[in-house]
Amino acid sequence: MTRLDATSDGNTPLTDEELRGLIPNLATKEELNEWEQQNILVAREWAIRDRTSPVEMATDDYTRKLHEKMFDQTWRWAGEYRRSEKNTGVPVQQIRERLVALLGDVRYWIEQGTYPPDEIAVRFHYKLALIHPFPNGNGRHARLIANVLVMKLGRPELTWGSANFVAEGPMRRAYLDALDAADHHDIQPLLTFARS
Repeated sequence: MTRLDATSDGNTPLTDEELRGLIPNLATKEELNEWEQQNILVAREWAIRDRTSPVEMATDDYTRKLHEKMFDQTWRWAGEYRRSEKNTGVPVQQIRERLVALLGDVRYWIEQGTYPPDEIAVRFHYKLALIHPFPNGNGRHARLIANVLVMKLGRPELTWGSANFVAEGPMRRAYLDALDAADHHDIQPLLTFARS
């Protein structure tokens, strides 16, 4: 069993203040992961049924609302942007500015058909994860928003290797490697992984 404050490759460490925002009484990462997964499944169903258009999904309100729905039974700060620096992501003071730019780009890509739907969703996912706007759950949030977006654009849900990314293993490593390739301006490995 792993303590809640332990970190591993690709996971964002939480501050003591953020950890105090935990709603249920859980002692281990494994318990937390299971609890969060149940919360996320409810949010996924909401997001799929929700009638928000693809363009309207690329807004600050929707981005925060989805995160809140994903973690509202887990963290008191669900849907709130982080206020602490992390091992990844932009500096705190740049979160809103970078999100405004990204959300504007995504709306433009959708309206202009700049990329195919899969690529719009995967680029949105990548850049949102890169900004890392929330204290925790950024990768899961970015994957869910990409999944819902691609479905609303008329494509099947992305599979992301059909793996559990919370647990360490070869699929998580492949995902992190694909993100690293995108960091070096090669989006193709992430596009391929998203459909694997």
